Amino acid sequence: MNTLPTPPSISRRDLLTRGTQAAAAGLLGSAFGMSPTSSETLVQQLYGSMDETQRKTLCFPWSDPRRLKVDNNWHITPQKIRDVLKADQQDLVRQIFDRLHSYEYKSEVWRQFDQDNKGDGGFGSASIALFGEPGTSQFEFVLTGRHCTRRCDGDSEKGAAFGGPIFYGHAAQGFNEKPDHPGNAYWYQAKRANEVFQALDGKQRDLALRDESRDEDGSDTVKLSGKTKGLEGIPVSALSADQKDLVKKVIADLLKPFRQADREESMKYIEAGGFDNLHMAFFKNQDVGKDGVWDVWQIEGPHMVWFFRGDPHVHCWAHIRAPKEA
Repeated sequence: MNTLPTPPSISRRDLLTRGTQAAAAGLLGSAFGMSPTSSETLVQQLYGSMDETQRKTLCFPWSDPRRLKVDNNWHITPQKIRDVLKADQQDLVRQIFDRLHSYEYKSEVWRQFDQDNKGDGGFGSASIALFGEPGTSQFEFVLTGRHCTRRCDGDSEKGAAFGGPIFYGHAAQGFNEKPDHPGNAYWYQAKRANEVFQALDGKQRDLALRDESRDEDGSDTVKLSGKTKGLEGIPVSALSADQKDLVKKVIADLLKPFRQADREESMKYIEAGGFDNLHMAFFKNQDVGKDGVWDVWQIEGPHMVWFFRGDPHVHCWAHIRAPKEA
């Protein structure tokens, strides 16, 4: 399990200064309904520690189109955090990222991130950007790198789980993984999804099993249709109660790596959009090993896309929003 690095030694004056800043951040975090140690509070602390040059490099208007971009391997700014942030600021970024994930699963998230970014120098190779002004009612922090787009926004982006679309993935043992994806941090999600397929009868499988999956094309991959009918796969409304329970377990597993607040918000929006409006599809033309264990699948509804592509390794694209009336 990864642990956060030991902070460098600091002087008594610096300690008192940082203590004052942390106390102020905690008070403001409480005012916005956040824990004093939430990612959002730490983003404000990071912002307060930046000098003018750093802010010009990493801080942008709320309207900047990069704020809601998502991709599988990209840098939201050309500068990597190791090149633009001091050691204590990099530690804050690590803490922000850490607190976006659940206590029970974060060790796997760190294992994936460290493995996938090892060749580029590890966590320091990630890039960040801040939009709006942290500590106000409109701000967002975004961290990107290989197999990573994560964000936190203190609910500034209204009606969006996770603050907008996110990406996670893992190439555990080389680019082309074996059929059982050994060591992959997220393959457990596909195993759960395949339990749904195994529970379907013949006619249901015909509806659920499709040929080709959607293309991976950045933000267009998770574009929401708003449709309740005509989506790929079998509608949840066509499932029995036991089968629906299995789909709910899939969704719970998809949300498992993330912090409780994001899990709860996601479920709120999924339920508001209508659980029975979801569709589940499996794609037979991307079956690694031709073993009938579907590596590529998705859950889609009018206000949700969660696309799991396990060929040749795992890519996961997620976007959940509230219905406009919710």
